[in-house]
Amino acid sequence: MRDTTAREILKENAAPAANSIAGEVARRRTFAIISHPDAGKTTLTEKLLLFGGAINLAGQVKAKADRRNTRSDWMKIERDRGISVVTSVMTFEFDGLVFNLLDTPGHEDFSEDTYRTLTAVDSAVMVIDAAKGIEARTRKLFEVCRLRDIPIITFINKMDRESRDPFDLLDEIEKTLALDTAPVTWPIGRGRDFTGTYDIASGGVRLLESDARTGAAQQIAIEDLAKKNPNLDAKAIKDELELVSQACKPFDLEAFREGHLTPVFFGSALRNFGVGDLLEGLGRHAPPPRAQDSSTRRVEAAEPKMTAFVFKIQANMDPNHRDRIAFARLCSGKLVRGMKAKLVRTGKPMPLSAPQFFFAQDRSVADEAFAGDVVGIPNHGTLRIGDTLTEGEDVVFLGVPSFAPEIVRRVRLTDAMKAKKLKEALQQMSEEGVVQVFRPRDGAPALVGVVGQLQLDVLKARLDAEYTLPVDFEQSEFQLARWISSDDPKKLDAFVAVNGSGVADDVDGDPVFLARNQFYLDYTRERAEGIVFSSVKDVKKQA
Repeated sequence: MRDTTAREILKENAAPAANSIAGEVARRRTFAIISHPDAGKTTLTEKLLLFGGAINLAGQVKAKADRRNTRSDWMKIERDRGISVVTSVMTFEFDGLVFNLLDTPGHEDFSEDTYRTLTAVDSAVMVIDAAKGIEARTRKLFEVCRLRDIPIITFINKMDRESRDPFDLLDEIEKTLALDTAPVTWPIGRGRDFTGTYDIASGGVRLLESDARTGAAQQIAIEDLAKKNPNLDAKAIKDELELVSQACKPFDLEAFREGHLTPVFFGSALRNFGVGDLLEGLGRHAPPPRAQDSSTRRVEAAEPKMTAFVFKIQANMDPNHRDRIAFARLCSGKLVRGMKAKLVRTGKPMPLSAPQFFFAQDRSVADEAFAGDVVGIPNHGTLRIGDTLTEGEDVVFLGVPSFAPEIVRRVRLTDAMKAKKLKEALQQMSEEGVVQVFRPRDGAPALVGVVGQLQLDVLKARLDAEYTLPVDFEQSEFQLARWISSDDPKKLDAFVAVNGSGVADDVDGDPVFLARNQFYLDYTRERAEGIVFSSVKDVKKQA
């Protein structure tokens, strides 16, 4: 596994000069980390950054007061609850490669943010708790990756705690996800007896040192390895490794890139073990930026002209400034600070005077960026989720959706004098994707729609912290929301006229039908000839 480095592979694959667009694109690895909550995703993110030399001391989730906070969980509510509720973007270099790491919310209430994030990556790391195996949220996120043909690298975490048999875990991955597995490393011992990992390809052993750091890979006889822990049995270890070599599939790069096979790494993120192997595996196996489908053609990453799409908006990252950042994934070419780009939705030019690279909430100005990079573009409401930026060509990238909310509530403002401020705040939050805002056409107060209760908690906390707007939420007479459309504008107008009190506009001004319950929705749908009710809206179709 360690006979060639990512740097050497880069030299083989990147024939153009390193400073050419193709050479720079070949250096990029843009990936997300997905998992069920509490599988160790944010801890792994911290340790990857630590290995990449991006931070000096990784902050543990739910850290003690004297320890530093995690860099990827930067919002107050994230630090208080020990969970991720927004996607964080971090760019760092390691072994000659540029990594763009997107840490996604694990909680299902933020699935929309996660789904959009997965439109911006080329590969993903799936973190699995060694004691729990495949969990519900992991399965759902995996299905999203499969829909987008995103290759997955698996990291089985917490091997230093009580865990299930590694063969059982591999079997569960294969049966539950219909995904072949190819172990790259194999654990020696489990729980308290976890001693290290065995490299399947090289036969090298990496020991879990007493200071909890990853030691150098070394050639050790199994008998000598067993002597390091009285609970280890040399014959059992040999039999297990023999079974691995005979029963498990060897790693196949093509099958991995096509999404049929996942390389598997074992370790403990908290103890910094196995993270270096994973990062090196990402550099070696994960694909460089891939071609992206657009409304007119397939855009190749190494094309000279810059194209990009916005997959996330984040407001007020710096509470001292009312800033608003659009996160854009570069799909092709090179972005240069100061260049003018065309916003395809409006057809107007937009100067990119201060594009930024991110490290959670910290940032630095990006003088240049290449396909695969994720940059922040400061703006005052000009950019929206799904927008495409180009150097003049009218292309629109496909596949960034909005989902119908599962909870609809009215916002109750304790101070009626701040109604205008609330309207502006909700507009910003909806453009950012925190919540969806529906404004009834009959003039009734605005409604907010979310996927889960935790989103409401985040909205309440942010309105209070960022806008000094204390709010509460009230039950609404409506439970469901569906976007409505029709090929015949007259039919749509007639439907709106008849159902006026149940029709609202979303943030883009598109009509939404609000239903009291599922029965009422089905009843209305059956009688609304020519009207399409949709629970998913592709925001890019609005361009």
